[in-house]
Amino acid sequence: MKKVISVISSLILSASLLAGCGASSAPAPTTAAAPETQAPETQAPAASYSIAIVQQLSHSSLDEIRTAVAAELKARADAAGIELTVSEYNGQNDPTMLGQIGAQVMDNKVDMIIPIATLAAQTMVTTAEGTDTPIVFAACSDPVSAGLTGLDKVTGTSDALNTPFILDMMLAVNPAVKTVGLLFSNSEDNSTTAIAEAKAYLDSKGIRYLEKTGNTTDEIVAAAASLVGRVDAVFTPTDNRVMDAEVAVAEILNEAGIPHYTGADSFVQSGGFATCGVNYTELGACTADMAFDILTGGAVPEFHVMDGGIITVNTDTAKALGLDYSVFSDMANTVVEVTTEQ
Repeated sequence: MKKVISVISSLILSASLLAGCGASSAPAPTTAAAPETQAPETQAPAASYSIAIVQQLSHSSLDEIRTAVAAELKARADAAGIELTVSEYNGQNDPTMLGQIGAQVMDNKVDMIIPIATLAAQTMVTTAEGTDTPIVFAACSDPVSAGLTGLDKVTGTSDALNTPFILDMMLAVNPAVKTVGLLFSNSEDNSTTAIAEAKAYLDSKGIRYLEKTGNTTDEIVAAAASLVGRVDAVFTPTDNRVMDAEVAVAEILNEAGIPHYTGADSFVQSGGFATCGVNYTELGACTADMAFDILTGGAVPEFHVMDGGIITVNTDTAKALGLDYSVFSDMANTVVEVTTEQ
């Protein structure tokens, strides 16, 4: 199947603010009519809002989302003639720092918070509790398990993972897989549901699996090294802590001839083998559109799960592993080839 690249254009909302005032005249105390006077026309001040974008940490997927959110917000505000101030923060995957950022943005009395990734969203929701500040999260893989649903003025976008499909990709490339490594952080809510789904899938196929976890970069790297010689492939969901260590993880697994199937294209750009997921530029634009509509008086909708179906494969890694990934073209309309970022 030929590759198809789809581009979703953002909807642009135009609005104009018109203002005017009339005049009245009163009769003079003489027989001659007094001339009418008219107050000068005045322009109503443009609406003005402030938004804080709080990114959990820096990696290519989250950076792509932040860039798309900021660009779409600017486009919508410019089209509507609205003054919009956007401030950006990065929590460096540190809960304490995220808490401090939350306190700061609340002190700044921002009109809205857009947290990117699950821990950032959870922290901002806790910080804003008891206030009227709306929160529109981006890229929370499992908002229900993360406790981000059923809350007043909280919504956003989800990059929920199709775990069985990624494991289907694994078996399509190598039907002889006997043992799969499950590499994840047990402190990442993003991983909980996907790992449970992976276990159920592998059990149904009679394939063994070996779990390895860690909560720091060093622990994740050590966990990856412990899988060498024991598994035929490795699966990691949209786990930000593993992503933080992916350059080192990919180096270990690639040298051992073990393909790493992952939950986001950021892993693949860092050396992982392949994934199937969402377009993060589209996710960022969708998040910004939801946020802008709410900011300008729209209702707060339910969170939105983005459509996936985009396979991303690292051609450098495929060559190093000696893997033929041509079968992916029969599995998805869109196959994106990338090389390892330096």
